[in-house]
Amino acid sequence: MRLRNKPWAKEKIQQYPQFVIPDPDEHKGKWRVVFGNDKPIHLEIGTGKGQFIVGIAQLHPDINFIGIELQESVIVSALDKVIEADLPNVKLLNVNANRLTDYFADGEIERIYLNFSDPWPKNRHEKRRLTYKTFLKAYEQILAEGGEIHMKTDNQGLFEYSLVSFSQYGLILKNVNLDLHNSDFQENVMTEYEEKFSKKGNRIYRCEVQFPLKRKDEDEERTENVFQHQESKQTVI
Repeated sequence: MRLRNKPWAKEKIQQYPQFVIPDPDEHKGKWRVVFGNDKPIHLEIGTGKGQFIVGIAQLHPDINFIGIELQESVIVSALDKVIEADLPNVKLLNVNANRLTDYFADGEIERIYLNFSDPWPKNRHEKRRLTYKTFLKAYEQILAEGGEIHMKTDNQGLFEYSLVSFSQYGLILKNVNLDLHNSDFQENVMTEYEEKFSKKGNRIYRCEVQFPLKRKDEDEERTENVFQHQESKQTVI
């Protein structure tokens, strides 16, 4: 999709540092300080024009939301919505999602939303897909134990690829919906793309996946077994 150039976007973004946070790497591990509370933090990667993040933030004032969008000419539309809604629980980042671990500390995020991500259909672009294993590794690092990814798309190929990628990485498939708008799912907040595609009759796919509660407990158990083995050897001696 060709983006309309907005030469004034950069200047406007700079005028609202309370909403579009500059130098996010300086706030790594301190996002609750930025929000001024200890509420859980949810992250949307690819915020677009902001309809989803503003809508869900209005529904859940008990949760803080951060939206990432790389394109200045797009995030400025999200900024307009945040300004109009005057939401204290929304912050935006005009950055690239391939540096998530530079912006967020381990376990700092509770949930990640991937809404209508670029499918990058060519095989040579597989590593750019937001559900590729290197992205999953970054998500796992910044998410708290048992953190979740919620994904929506109208692209069947991307959805099928993502389910396989999630499964191969060891995530738990909690909820898989092959036709969201003809289901009983409650509280769906639509994105701009979702409205556009659904009006055309496109099927919307959705899933929820969870990183298992695992390695920390496994490491502790493994360490405990080693100590028990050492103690048993000393007793025998």
